[in-house]
Amino acid sequence: FALPVLTISGQIAIALKFPQWGLVINLIAQPFWLYSSWKSFKQAGQVGIFVTTIIFTVITALGIINYWIL
Repeated sequence: FALPVLTISGQIAIALKFPQWGLVINLIAQPFWLYSSWKSFKQAGQVGIFVTTIIFTVITALGIINYWIL
């Protein structure tokens, strides 16, 4: 339940011109994405979604550093 709600909320925040909050919401969703993609990788060998999730998590964290710290 948390995965689609947080992801869609983050995208809506970005679309409403609140990218800093959209990034925070998306980063909160990342543990759920990582768990889901890890399960897909272990059960079905879907390495692509797992690698993509890791890359997206790093990019989102860099965006938060850009908006909130620098």
